[in-house]
Amino acid sequence: MMAALLAAAGMSAVIATRYLASSGVFALATRIVRPGLYAGLNKQIRKEIGWSLASAAIYGLPAGIIAWGWHNHGWTQIYTSFSDYPLWYLPVSLAVFLFAHDTWFYWTHRLFHRPAWFRRAHSVHHASKPPTAWAAMNFHPIEAISGAIVIPLLVLVIPIHISMLFTVLAIMTIMGVTNHMGWELFPRALVHSRFGDWVITASHHEKHHEEYTCNYGLYFRFWDKMCRTDRGLSVKLAQRGTA
Repeated sequence: MMAALLAAAGMSAVIATRYLASSGVFALATRIVRPGLYAGLNKQIRKEIGWSLASAAIYGLPAGIIAWGWHNHGWTQIYTSFSDYPLWYLPVSLAVFLFAHDTWFYWTHRLFHRPAWFRRAHSVHHASKPPTAWAAMNFHPIEAISGAIVIPLLVLVIPIHISMLFTVLAIMTIMGVTNHMGWELFPRALVHSRFGDWVITASHHEKHHEEYTCNYGLYFRFWDKMCRTDRGLSVKLAQRGTA
């Protein structure tokens, strides 16, 4: 058990470092590309970093235990040899993980917007007005737990190559940061294309932070469209222009 706890502590450190590095890079990019966008938000940013580091510790607990169980006991469906499954399964497993994660996020996100849950937990995330590149993991511990368990649960039941798992984590990290940083990283042509009509970028998620009762998705707009909670893109963010 001690080894598992040490693995969890190590994973928490890795997640915290990943957060500081990724958010730091995009915060620096914001300073260069959109100077003054975060002016007057130093106190808010300190709170975002504090809550996010607490969330990193929470995320590391199940991730570390699962990593320890995979390495020592073969608990998971993670595989390392490309010959274990057909090559066509690589993108399929990536798509399955992203869709499953997006589904979990959409419905738990809507739950956290119910009044009691919002007051108890999700209000921490929405205290960022406007959100910054440091807000991607800015969660109350209750909400952090709901986000921390989904990938560890998925690797227990769905086979995935280690490279695709790292791809999932990279996409989760980059989209989590860029969707909160207050300006649109991607070109207007992509955001307003058919591809952009189904994939979430900052223009879509910023609308959620403006109106609260819409645009709940993480990666895709599928559930928002299916449940009629998609209210399009943020006009305010569009007025700031694109990179």
